[in-house]
This record gives sequence, structure tokens and C-alpha cells, in this order.
Amino acid sequence: MTETVFERPRVGVPVRSAAQSHAAHLEQTLLQARRLIESTVTLHRRRPSASGVMQTDAGVTTETLEQLIFRARRSVSVSFSGSVGFVEAVLRCLGHVPDGVSVRILCTPTAADAASAQLHSRPDVRVFRHDLREVVVVDGSFAFLRSPGKGAAVVTDTATVSAMEMLYVGVWSRGRKLGDHLELSPRLRTELTRRILERMRAGRTDAAAARELQVSLRTYRRHVAEIMRELEASSRFAAGVRAVEVGLLPQEH
Repeated sequence: MTETVFERPRVGVPVRSAAQSHAAHLEQTLLQARRLIESTVTLHRRRPSASGVMQTDAGVTTETLEQLIFRARRSVSVSFSGSVGFVEAVLRCLGHVPDGVSVRILCTPTAADAASAQLHSRPDVRVFRHDLREVVVVDGSFAFLRSPGKGAAVVTDTATVSAMEMLYVGVWSRGRKLGDHLELSPRLRTELTRRILERMRAGRTDAAAARELQVSLRTYRRHVAEIMRELEASSRFAAGVRAVEVGLLPQEH
């Protein structure tokens, strides 16, 4: 298997606040998780017969998931990126997992919104505002990796799967609870709102931000007023802080 390199702290780096350090560590953890997953998929493509990596036909995804999830005895960790069909297939399998098995589900905001009806009753769902790959890790021993349009693979290499599970748990623990995500007004979860919040946090003038977003100054200010009202913020600075708290913007670091 390819080796995932974990960077060691550099000497002489200025001391940051605990929140900033934690955010930076989380970002690095997520990047390491993505690199590990991508390297595994790349290895599979280059060496289809490699020990510990096995191709699976996208057409038999449900059967493959059943074979993996039904054998769970300790834990199942799942990430969703937006495919409702994949969500439904995984949730059907999770319905047969024995009591006592720990289940964690991590999804992007897009996946959370698209499959909210299927996910809302589960207490183990977190939302994370970063790109994710569709992954199922069972007992730290088996992993199913799905890349839309590029097929899927089953990984049984113990060291690789264990590393994936540890990275996953770190990211999942910082995710936002699904209920908290769904309570946000739909108007706050739009791409335009995110772009406006980014410019508010960056200190752009209203005129400059309006030009960048190609809207009139009046329209921009109306959106800002609506965002502040929805976030119950008394100032633009407070709106930026609140946006980070509810997951509309990532923590700066």
C-alpha cells in the first residue's frame, strides 16, 4: 500500500489559540483522510490484483454493502456526499446491524438536505461542510470506497482500514448534529449566502462585495440585512462569528 505521511509540528511556528490550533488540526486530518482514500483508489486502478484491494461492480453495490455491513460486530462508520440511492442502500443495511454496534454517519450539507427524510430519525448523524467521499468502514477491518462515475473498491488491508477509521472518527467528532443543521433557515444554506458571509468576514466594503458578486449595492445590502436577522446578529462581526458556530463558514486558521 502507499504510505500516508503525517506531518510533524515545525519548530518556531507562532503559538496560536486553542481554537485555531484545533481547526488547523481538523483540516489536516480531513486532508490526510482524503489522501489516504484517493491513494487507495489509485492503487486499485494501477494494480487491480493488489492484495487488500478488490474492485466491485457498481451494479452490485447493494450486495457488496450487505456482505460487509451484516458482518459488523463493533462499529460501522459511513460518509455520504449526495447520492440518495447510496444513502438508502446503506440505511437498509444498517437496519440489520446487531444492537451494541456503534454507528456513525457523516454527510455533506447537500447529502443532509437531499436525504433528510431518511436521516432525521437517526441520532448518529453529523454534517461536515467539506467535500467527502462515500465510504463505509466496518470494524476497522473492511472498507467500501465509492467514487461516482469511477466505480468502487473493497479494502481489506488492516493497516489502511484502521488508519481510515481513526481519521474518520476525528472528523466525525467535529461535525454538526443533523438536527442543528436542519434548523437553519434554507435561506442561510444557499451558495449566495456563503459567498456574502465570506466577504463580510474578509472586511470587503459593500460596494466592492456587490461588484464581485455581480449584484446591485441595494440587493447586496438587503441580503446582508436578511442574513443578520436570520443569525440574530447585532453586527457584521457577530454575524461572522455566528456563521462559524452554526457551520455556515469554516473556522479561520
